[in-house]
Amino acid sequence: MGNCLPRVESSLAENRSQLFFESYAWNYSYGEESYEDIYIPDAVAPCHSCNLLDDSSLPFFILASILGIVASGAVLLALCRSLFHWQLCPSWPILAQLAVGSALFSMAVPILAPGLNSAHNPTLCRLGYWAWYSSAFAQALLIGYHACLDPNLGTGHTWGLTLGLSVGLWGAAAVLGLPITLATDTSYGLCTLASSRGLGTLQSTHAAVCFGIFVLLPLGLLGAKGLQKVLYRGPCPWISVLWVWFIFWWPHGVALGFDTLVRSKVLLLPTCLAQQILDLALHLAEALAILHCAVSPLLVALFCHKATHASLPSLPLPARRSSHLDTFEGKS
Repeated sequence: MGNCLPRVESSLAENRSQLFFESYAWNYSYGEESYEDIYIPDAVAPCHSCNLLDDSSLPFFILASILGIVASGAVLLALCRSLFHWQLCPSWPILAQLAVGSALFSMAVPILAPGLNSAHNPTLCRLGYWAWYSSAFAQALLIGYHACLDPNLGTGHTWGLTLGLSVGLWGAAAVLGLPITLATDTSYGLCTLASSRGLGTLQSTHAAVCFGIFVLLPLGLLGAKGLQKVLYRGPCPWISVLWVWFIFWWPHGVALGFDTLVRSKVLLLPTCLAQQILDLALHLAEALAILHCAVSPLLVALFCHKATHASLPSLPLPARRSSHLDTFEGKS
């Protein structure tokens, strides 16, 4: 999967080539020397990187999208069926929203997949990037929100709070997805970031948002949990299997933040090999993030399964019998 293609936008190659030609090549007159006689060291030659997510990776995008849509639909159907007892899984409103976010991301994957005609439509590319990142931001915020609240999230006195905060989180995620939407364009049949200098602020803002949500948020949850254990004060945040979600997006936030620092020339890579490693890390992190759309519904199902078995002993006998009957009917 992937071919070695020239990386024209490489910050290392641009910097070194510019310095070389300004200090060396332009000193030669047109009449006395030809460019063929000028020796160009390997260090200033254009840096080539292997593009792992090119046209040959289209089957990967399509397969991930199909698996994500099917898994998310199955989980939503299980959570929202009429015979489902909310007492068995009080957090089901949040879990349903996580499944919706995964489904939205899965639908956006084919739009941004290389090799499809959608890449020639700038509006469709912008819509795809907006759905891609807004759904991911919403899922991350929902997991953080769920970790900071009481596990009895579906009880009557918290319905209003749950609804209000959910609407606010989705609205915030939609707004946070606007910078990448406005900075998106098409180039050589691919949906990519626009190269205009005026859009550098939007790209940096997007990288900062990704770093804050995908990297700092899970680190903050882990730090808060460690501090809570040390001080023995309160049970929050609640650790659950949903935290595994961040494993799929944490590398993307780190790699994107580092790449932004390199492109803005805050950090200078010493060799072309370092640039190639950074490009490879970006592609691998993006591929890992894509895989989350198929894994996230499974995490939701596993969480609900554990919550259901934990809630059964505390339910009245008629409710337990009814829940077992619903399970039997669902299997039949």
